[in-house]
Amino acid sequence: MKSILLKTQKIIFVLFGFTLVFAQNSMKIPADAVFYMEVNGKQLNNKINWNKLNPLLHELSKKNKETKENLSWTDYSKTGIKYDAVQYHYASFNDSIKAYNTHFIIDNKEKFQEFINSVKKKGQEVSNRKNYSYVDINDDIFVAWNGNRAVLRMISYTKPYKDLWSTEAVADSTAVAVDSVYAEAGDTAYTDEPEKPFDYKEEIKNLKDDIKYLKESIKDNNNEIARIQKDIKYLQKHHKYPKEKESAENEEEMPNDAYAYDEEEDLAYKKEQDSIRRENFKIVKKNAEDHFDQYFSSNLEIEVPKEMLSFRDTNSDVFVYTDYGRIVNEGIYGKMTKFYSYGQFFKNMYNSNYSYNLYFDKDKVRLVNNYQHKNADIQKNISAIYKGKKNKKLLELINEKSVGYYAMNVNGAKCFDMMYSLLQDSGENEYKKEMELIMETMKIVLDEEAITKIAPGNGIFVLNELKSKKVEYTDYEYDADFNEKEVKKTKDIAVPNFTFAFATENEGYWNRIFDLLTTNKKLSKRFSKKGNLYTFKDEKDGGYVDQLFFTVKDGVVYLMSSADNILSVNQSDISRKWAKDSAKYPLSGRLDIQKLLTGLDKEFKTPKERKALDAIRKNVGELYYKTEVKGESIQTEMNYNIKDSSENSLMYFFDVFDQVFKTKEKGEKPQIL
Repeated sequence: MKSILLKTQKIIFVLFGFTLVFAQNSMKIPADAVFYMEVNGKQLNNKINWNKLNPLLHELSKKNKETKENLSWTDYSKTGIKYDAVQYHYASFNDSIKAYNTHFIIDNKEKFQEFINSVKKKGQEVSNRKNYSYVDINDDIFVAWNGNRAVLRMISYTKPYKDLWSTEAVADSTAVAVDSVYAEAGDTAYTDEPEKPFDYKEEIKNLKDDIKYLKESIKDNNNEIARIQKDIKYLQKHHKYPKEKESAENEEEMPNDAYAYDEEEDLAYKKEQDSIRRENFKIVKKNAEDHFDQYFSSNLEIEVPKEMLSFRDTNSDVFVYTDYGRIVNEGIYGKMTKFYSYGQFFKNMYNSNYSYNLYFDKDKVRLVNNYQHKNADIQKNISAIYKGKKNKKLLELINEKSVGYYAMNVNGAKCFDMMYSLLQDSGENEYKKEMELIMETMKIVLDEEAITKIAPGNGIFVLNELKSKKVEYTDYEYDADFNEKEVKKTKDIAVPNFTFAFATENEGYWNRIFDLLTTNKKLSKRFSKKGNLYTFKDEKDGGYVDQLFFTVKDGVVYLMSSADNILSVNQSDISRKWAKDSAKYPLSGRLDIQKLLTGLDKEFKTPKERKALDAIRKNVGELYYKTEVKGESIQTEMNYNIKDSSENSLMYFFDVFDQVFKTKEKGEKPQIL
């Protein structure tokens, strides 16, 4: 008896232990997740001014086109959601289901319930499950919650189809797996019909129907053209459309059975679409329930793979990870590449991850991006490209008065190694051995060192200013008989004044190319030489850039819109600082967006466009850009400096949007008669 009790105790202890283990399992990010985001609510909540944001959100709620009733909710800081906690977002997709999920914490269940009741459809019932409740806000948006957690899941369903880009035309295994799950659940939303044997008589009938349809289309198009021509002539003569009696007469001539046929056809189509929507809704609802069951049966913690968090900074306001390789290669583009012999080469190019850390600082927005190729050898070859030498002469072209610049200090010779690695790792294909032989031959024949001396990898583009220029252009007008007539008109356009320059260790090569342009029988009509300066002149003289100047001087090749751009300028303290910073990074740049929009002033013609331009120009700032190798990744940082009027860079965007919104509202108000 004692032994039986001991055995029973052991069994109960083991079962209880297993229960604890399973109860404490975390909710794992799905294996097919391609996007993950963390929102640092504690930091962001301190930067949000709800007194400013609430009125704006409330006004936007009034614009809800789906209902004529104004939403009663006015304070979005009191929705019951704990805004100063971390929010988790992730997205996944396969051939049939695309889903986006948001997990957040509830600090007031009653308030949250009130908020859900205010946004869901009137009369929509809440479904109560064992350990949570949920409701569908729309056919593809579901929200589930318990006492302290909530999940929003947006689902898009597409019926799986055979892979048109596959030679075997076999459905993807993921879609098959999804089908089987819903088949077991008793769902009959879709079933593949068995293929029928080829029937040439039926095929002939289908082709004849196609011919009939095309003939009817031609006839309809000709009738429509004749009707439009008639309307044009009537408008030219009377300056208005004819009265509607013609359409009424046409309706009387139309047989009643034609309307009956159309209504019957429309009704059948509507029933078919309603049936499809109902079946699709069953599938997405079942998918949402399965996801909610899994989450609310866990310990309500999100388990994220370590590789997704490799570049996460816990001090950032928002962190985002994207599996770029899967997004591209497993989408329609990836299916297309299977059709080509060298498709794997392109798949290798995109096989990478991107991570982003976003910071809303007091005076600027910072976005730090880390790029990493999934193949360590390819990543090593890519990183080698970003280790070039600086060129002082190029950096001297940076000046404070310019609209912006983009500087490059990379190692051009290493581009060959990267291309070789992409080709070598292109997998098994029909021409693999041939490609390997071609690559070996390229290495023998090509003198990589000599080639890179032509352009080692140092370059800069400087947009000095945008000038207004009046140009002629040809427009076309039509008389009453639709005869075309050319009309010469003028307009103002913004012409860029720029300098593009890059270093070279082989000046003779570029001089021979430029000499060829001026001596060639055909090309010499547009290219000329004066001293060491070469000129290109467009005969039409009506484009944005109709004259270019280029030359080689002191190891630098220049391509300019003005011959004066080659003259050295005295750099200010800020210009020298920019040049010094650019010398540190393989890629760097700056853009004064306000100067850019000022230069584009003439491109905005209508009062509405100019009002929008003034609103944007008043608020825009400057953008800075720099890229460098950081560990096993390529890191790019972009800084957007804001104006001082806003509390911080987060509220800056809301302030700008509020300004634009109010301007639009003012313009839409009807005039009082």
